Amino acid sequence: MKRWVPGLGMVASYRREWLAKDIVAGIVLSTLLVPQGMAYAELAGLPPITGLYTSILCLLGYAAFGPSRILVLGPDSALGSMIAATILPLAGADGDPKRAIALASILALITGAIMTLGGVAKLGFIADLISKPTMIGYMNGLALTILVGQLPKLFGFKVDAEDLIGEIHGFVKGLAHGEAVAAAAAVGIAGIVLILVLQRWLPKLPAVLIMVVLAIVATTVFSLADHGVDLVGVLPKGFPPLTIPHVRLADLGPLFAGAAGIALVALADTISTASAFAARTGQEIDGNGEMIGIGVANLAAGLFQGFPVSTSGSRTAVAERSGAKTQLTGVTGAVVIIVMIVLVPGLFRNLPSPALAAVVITASLSLADIPGTVRLWRQRKAECLLSVAAFAGVALLGVLPGIAIAVALSILNVFGRAWWPYDTELGRVEGLEGYHDVHSYPEAQHLPGLVIYRFDSPLFFANATTFRDQVRRLARADPPPRWILIAAEPMTDVDTTASDVLEDLDETLNAQGISLVFAELKDPVRRKIERYGLTRTIDPNHFFPTIESALAAFRQETGAEWTADGGAAAGDQAAPGP
Repeated sequence: MKRWVPGLGMVASYRREWLAKDIVAGIVLSTLLVPQGMAYAELAGLPPITGLYTSILCLLGYAAFGPSRILVLGPDSALGSMIAATILPLAGADGDPKRAIALASILALITGAIMTLGGVAKLGFIADLISKPTMIGYMNGLALTILVGQLPKLFGFKVDAEDLIGEIHGFVKGLAHGEAVAAAAAVGIAGIVLILVLQRWLPKLPAVLIMVVLAIVATTVFSLADHGVDLVGVLPKGFPPLTIPHVRLADLGPLFAGAAGIALVALADTISTASAFAARTGQEIDGNGEMIGIGVANLAAGLFQGFPVSTSGSRTAVAERSGAKTQLTGVTGAVVIIVMIVLVPGLFRNLPSPALAAVVITASLSLADIPGTVRLWRQRKAECLLSVAAFAGVALLGVLPGIAIAVALSILNVFGRAWWPYDTELGRVEGLEGYHDVHSYPEAQHLPGLVIYRFDSPLFFANATTFRDQVRRLARADPPPRWILIAAEPMTDVDTTASDVLEDLDETLNAQGISLVFAELKDPVRRKIERYGLTRTIDPNHFFPTIESALAAFRQETGAEWTADGGAAAGDQAAPGP
């Protein structure tokens, strides 16, 4: 039971001296959970109260089933746009809040089911499907999409658009037609500036809470509602009831597609956040356990009018700095929110909506990683272009297509490296052990009549012809080599297509009097080659355990001596020695 419900293990090993720290950290954490929960609910196109419902249930669900002692889950800015992109087209033009809540709840349940079943099936490695460059591009595009989408709300008016270009056009048109509310813009812009200044110069202070309190005070003192500023109003009172949401059967397809993307982003975010905090506390990461913990958290949220959640690095950092020791911190935060909505639901009735927009915009800025993009350009331009492509996918096609593009680009990047891997010839370098790349060491020595060739990839259907063409190029040298020795240590696999290509290649080389020889081929790969029947054409004696043993056999057969006449390339080889 402790293995499947880690919270039981935490209770069994709990220390009395942790109690005060966890409770204090939970109270501090709740001051961040409330405004962010409401802000991210509105980002997802839902009533603010659903953000609080979601925060309560996901904290309680993860406390019981999550393996990490201090990770904090909740509504997330990165998921908000994905949720909105999934449910708003299904909710209809009238934007019925009840239908939107039902769709969001089903989305959370599907996301939770995907994550839980994935964790049970030990599919935590799926988080690796998005490479860092494409994730940087995706997050940059997401940050821009969120920022632009919140600008109309920041200035006190609404824009009806379905894409980023439409949002920009609508916002500029609204400003030009005088739709902006000066008081709303003042509150929103001041809120952004205050949060950024406090986070930069006084990071230990709760910047979001301070801004929210000041915004409520300003609303009360200056009667901002009379100047056209929208307010949150009184929240529904009481704990949310257990609710089984109902949606149309036709909605399940789009909801499942959205849930798959949300699950992937949530998992990748959780694994990276968990890794960062575990490295500081000496804990080990359990990727499959994290999937189950997030899955249960989403299931709990979905059953109580909530929406999909993920790990929050900023809220986890607040909990850690506040002295959190265990998930009792999250439980305390949930209890504080429950007390608030049960006893004082009107606490945030004077909170201006532009202040919530300010919270979302500052959160979106933290998603962007412009320095990371610049670093990619300096370090590896090809990966920077992948990042830019992922950014363009989100910005031009939308959030959900953007995540699909990010995953596809990551997979294509891996496939491309295996399709066109690095390959080179090797030679002996005076003063260095082993055999080295002739591009790095042009003075490398070689044995006349022999080429040492390394192909840095498994040999499979996509790159087998590339390998064949490169070997044929080496064989066309004048004079031709007697042996082409494959340094096969990087060749971790040979599939059936590649086997057929090798067989044809060896027969062609044999007809030219050239032997295809392998060194350092791994035993599992050697057994596959034997099973494929390749030893009918490739001499079994031409498989050597090391490059040294292959060279010794060649020198014994030909009497060749090492030479450094600049002929490291096959085309420059001298004739074999006596």
